[in-house]
Amino acid sequence: MGTEAETMTEAADYVGIDVSKATLDVAIDGGDAWSTTNDEEGIRSLVERLQQHPVALVVLEATGGLESVVVAELAMAGIPVVVANPRQVRDFGKACGRMAKTDRIDARVLALFAVRMRPEPRPLPSPEAQLFGALLARRRQLLQMLVAEKHRLGAAQHDEVRKGIRRHVAWLERQLRSNDHDLEQRVRESSAWRTREELLRTAPGIGPVVSRTMIGELPELGELNRKQIAALVGVAPVNRDSGQMRGHRTVFGGRGPVRTALYMATLSAVRSEGPLRSFYEQLRGRGKPAKVALTACMRRLLTALNAMVRDGQPWDPGRRLTLVAEHSC
Repeated sequence: MGTEAETMTEAADYVGIDVSKATLDVAIDGGDAWSTTNDEEGIRSLVERLQQHPVALVVLEATGGLESVVVAELAMAGIPVVVANPRQVRDFGKACGRMAKTDRIDARVLALFAVRMRPEPRPLPSPEAQLFGALLARRRQLLQMLVAEKHRLGAAQHDEVRKGIRRHVAWLERQLRSNDHDLEQRVRESSAWRTREELLRTAPGIGPVVSRTMIGELPELGELNRKQIAALVGVAPVNRDSGQMRGHRTVFGGRGPVRTALYMATLSAVRSEGPLRSFYEQLRGRGKPAKVALTACMRRLLTALNAMVRDGQPWDPGRRLTLVAEHSC
């Protein structure tokens, strides 16, 4: 016989919510389904309705921020909520034979995903952490627009067009400087973030952009083991074997912004004298392709940073690389 807690969990509802800009489609596994507006009034009515039921878990997909308000309101109401990876949910739906796609069907799939997979809810980031993450996302947007405008400037053939592009480039550069100033202020105002940034920046290749990306986009750093943190970021090799066939190991998924920042840091580190460069050259000497060798260095640097934050100790080339030594890649 199960425990009383297990019995209560089984009796509680598993809820899926499909989020769009205007509406929230809600489904309880094996129960009701309804729609409400994705605004203050609609979210409030949703929370009140769910509070009338024993809810075991609510699952939503990450939708580029459209889900953030409803997730915050559910969490503050004490309702366990998880924001799931859309690809995982989509693959789960296909595995279950749910090929049709509507908002109502997607909500049902999310509810079934909650029942079968039971992902673990994580604590909601503090308002300060959410703002920091939003500033980092805005920085990436500004950089993308700046690069695109500079490409257009090179291709423009008329003076009036070039003049307008230059004005926009100058405005974007001012916005980028302002954004960087805001990020720096947020770090300075938090003793915990300031300490973490100072710690991370003792490692090779880690500058302010990378350290702040780690702070805002990877709060789990130092709390997971080296395999978990590598998988979370998306630098852990995945086997592709079947029978006698041995496929190439690949990395994919994970947190793109963190992986991009880590790539730039590693590229800088392997170009300078130090243990990461020696490791890279050793792998290349063994015949590893440059991309494979660089990815292995990314993984090694990440697990070193993870150990540094966990132990509260700055970069020590000998100790760090001994702690995270890997004999294969």
